[in-house]
This record gives sequence, structure tokens and C-alpha cells, in this order.
Amino acid sequence: MDITNSVALVTGANRGLGRVLAQQLLTRGATVYTAARNAAAADLPGAIPLQLDITDPESVRRAAERAGDVTFLINNAGISTGADLLTGDLNQIRLDMETHYFGTLGVTRAFAPVIERNGGGAILNVLSVLSWAHFGGAGSYAAAKAAEWAQTDALRELLAPRGIQVSALHMAYVDTDMAAHIPADQKTAPDVIVKLALDGIEAGSPEILADEITRTVKAGLSATR
Repeated sequence: MDITNSVALVTGANRGLGRVLAQQLLTRGATVYTAARNAAAADLPGAIPLQLDITDPESVRRAAERAGDVTFLINNAGISTGADLLTGDLNQIRLDMETHYFGTLGVTRAFAPVIERNGGGAILNVLSVLSWAHFGGAGSYAAAKAAEWAQTDALRELLAPRGIQVSALHMAYVDTDMAAHIPADQKTAPDVIVKLALDGIEAGSPEILADEITRTVKAGLSATR
């Protein structure tokens, strides 16, 4: 996909990786909708702020109606409740799944027809190395990301005949608020991740592995346990 002159929508674009994605898209010549639950917080100069709560179907419907020129959707919005699978609040565990799996799916279902009507384009789902590495301490988040990865693979097959490329971005720790507790030397700068992601979209890559940790984990998936 050629990002120049595309019309992109980035969910969770008010801060962190989403804001950097929007910035680099603008630099590459795209028109950009910066979507967030609080549209006023998605105040990147040159972008179009858009109210969107991915867990609210009515909000998703309104966003798809307003942003009817989109050709490139980036499903970036996410949370990490930190809930323990055995002892944590089930509502928090459900929130992880509602956000990463059902929220992403709802936005994709709303915007896939939009992208198709506009001649095709691309969808990028922002995933994680925890799509594959399922540690007990991050079980709720990892389960949600694993489900989102499966969703991404299935949608890639379903949407290809409609002229929509579907890609997944996987990474370990990124230097954003979500990883504030992680030592700096274990994190990758968000601008590095975003450049790799957008280059991968332009190259048509189905999966984009953004750091060495992620590449090592993916390579080990077929190893006997």
C-alpha cells in the first residue's frame, strides 16, 4: 500500500504509540484522523480529531459515518488491566478482551466496507510479543492479544478478496506510558517501531516483527516444549 495520499484513522491516537503513528503518517503525506475516547485530547497539529470509544458500538458507528473517506485503519487502542487470571476481577479480565478482541473487531467490521468502497487499502492491528509468549503475570493481556492475533489472521483471508491488506505489528516493550515500569534499556523508542510498521505496510508484509525479542520468540514457536 502507498501511504502517500492515503486517508488513515488511528485509534488510541491521543498519546503513546498511537500519537507517533499519526505523526509519521502525516509526515509521509497521509490525511490522518486521530481517534480517541476524548477527541479533545487527540490534538495533533495537522490531524483531524475524532471521538471514538472502541468498546461502544454507537461511537464506532458514528466514527465510520463521519470518516467515510478512510483507506487505512490502524487498530492501536488498547489497555492492560493487570488482572490475575486466577484471582483478579473477572470484569477487568473481560475488559481486556472487550477492548483488544471485540473492540478491534467492531472497528474493523465498521470500517472494512468504508475502505472497500474507497477502492481498497489496508488495516494494521497493533499486537504484541505476548500474542505468543503467555506469562502468568500477564495472562489476561496475553490471552486478549492471542485472540486478537487469531482474529487478524482470519480477517486477512476474508478481506484480501475485497482489496484490503491486513497486517499485524508485534513488539516487546516500547517506551510509552504503558511500559513506564520497565527499565529504559529494555525498551524500544516508539518512533523506531512506527517506522518499521509503516515500512512494512508499504511492503505488504502480513506480520511486522519490530524488535529482536519478538523475532526470537516468533522463531521459537515451532520448538518442542
